Amino acid sequence: MDRRDTLKSLLLGSFAGSVTFQACAPDVDKSGSENVEAYGRTPEEAERDRALQEEVFFNTHELATIAVLCDILLPATTNAGSATDAGVPEFIEFIAKDIKDHQLPLRGGLMWLDAESNARFDKTFINCSSAEQMKIIDDIAFPEKAEEHLQHGVQFFNKMRDLTLTGYYTSKMGFEDLGYRGNTPNIWDGVPQEVLDKHGLAYDPEWLEKCVDQSKRNDVAQWDDQGNLLT
Repeated sequence: MDRRDTLKSLLLGSFAGSVTFQACAPDVDKSGSENVEAYGRTPEEAERDRALQEEVFFNTHELATIAVLCDILLPATTNAGSATDAGVPEFIEFIAKDIKDHQLPLRGGLMWLDAESNARFDKTFINCSSAEQMKIIDDIAFPEKAEEHLQHGVQFFNKMRDLTLTGYYTSKMGFEDLGYRGNTPNIWDGVPQEVLDKHGLAYDPEWLEKCVDQSKRNDVAQWDDQGNLLT
């Protein structure tokens, strides 16, 4: 199992057990534009979203660092795009503005990362080589192995991991990577006859013909003014 498959398994398990966030970012297309009307918001919610989108929290350097971290966590593969391809940095920007409790840990973590990078390599994190970046990441990516003086970095990286996975796997690209199909129609032939017999019940033949005939499964039901099913 590769890293992406491992992360997918962990994510699906966490989705089954809990809800991590109180808000979702707007749909983001490949150009980075956001569509606040696309996901069922009330007028008041849509107006709040517009106000948030007009705000700027992260500066250019911070967003560039977030993008590098996101793609370290979820790089592109032959079958799926990277985290930045899915608009995850924009998602994290939105979440930081929407849930302000994230702001200090994220900005502080980015500052910590650059300070650590400068101490080790005399340059900011995004100006390091991939190998240099991974030396830092490897030291903070595994909490049980991290040294005590790196705990601030560990906490920051854990938060970035959570946000990146949530942003990616709630995007259209992430759904496709998971193979998520959403709700799909199935075929229902009614309660099995043996169950009906056990309880002394039976379907009304007229309703059975109207409701369980699979040849009519795509027909739209028609009702009269009294609420009686016509077809």
